[in-house]
Amino acid sequence: MIETAETTARLRAHGELTAAEEGDELLSVSVGPDGEAVALWSAKADREALSAVTVQPGFATFPDARAARPAPARVTVHSPGLDRVVRISDLPLAHATAQPLPDGRVLVVAARCRWRPEGADRNAIVYDADGTVVAEHTFGDGIEDVFTTPSGDAWAGYFDEGVVGNYGWGSAPGPEPIGQCGLIRFGPDGEPDWRFPMDDAPGITDCYALNVTGETAWACYYTDFPLVRVEGGQVTVWRNGLVRGALSLIVDGDRVGLYGGYDSGAGRLVIGQVSEGGGELTETGRHRLTLPGGEPLPDRIRTVGRGAALHVFHGTTWYRLSLDETK
Repeated sequence: MIETAETTARLRAHGELTAAEEGDELLSVSVGPDGEAVALWSAKADREALSAVTVQPGFATFPDARAARPAPARVTVHSPGLDRVVRISDLPLAHATAQPLPDGRVLVVAARCRWRPEGADRNAIVYDADGTVVAEHTFGDGIEDVFTTPSGDAWAGYFDEGVVGNYGWGSAPGPEPIGQCGLIRFGPDGEPDWRFPMDDAPGITDCYALNVTGETAWACYYTDFPLVRVEGGQVTVWRNGLVRGALSLIVDGDRVGLYGGYDSGAGRLVIGQVSEGGGELTETGRHRLTLPGGEPLPDRIRTVGRGAALHVFHGTTWYRLSLDETK
């Protein structure tokens, strides 16, 4: 394979996430179906409870599935300015992210979920615009990403523990992990209405990168890192010899961008082209991303691919780059 020459692409400053209440600290940020940033905040005094961990002998640290205590939280929606706020009086989830739903509702999902004989955690909670709980569901353990669609579905991609089992899942007496297939679409009722086929495509061990544009999902995953599209319940697969370990992906028609990777170092975006019906992902360009002033990307950034746009968050600062800016 012949690699293309690497060029520089500068991110654009897009906005600044602002808290709804003075002193709030950012817990997590994601991106909704219209490209809006969706942030979860709490007061400093409540941050530890909503980021609870368990330290076991030998100092191994495990994120808890539930908050150490329910605590107030705020969900803010930005596009890019602050559009609206959903105030939650007592959030019981730890390590959670939020996504928008129709009619002003929000979905808050915790990454971890314990199974116990008396029942599994309900780690997906729907709140109305006033912060009232309207539904609680179990999405399972090991959620890497969750993205909602305009119709109110929710796609969840699972990391390895969610696929093979942990936290009571996958070993007697617990059931098989909900996320065993690696990628699930949950309907508006909170029940799985589509699961990634475990026989018709390369299996998912860890869903590294997920992009949901409209009602269609794209993923790139461990172990062989194929690129797959799920559209109308049908899976199309492209072999990917360009990037192993991409952390985020963006798509626009037959163009795809894969960000990050095992060997690329921080800040590389590789552009590829897909052929109709599957086959091989063909490289058409590669870029080293920088901040708007040309500085290297900082450590500890959060990248999210939604549609054709790569969203980069450093603290509360929001940058973007779209695929058409890499031509």
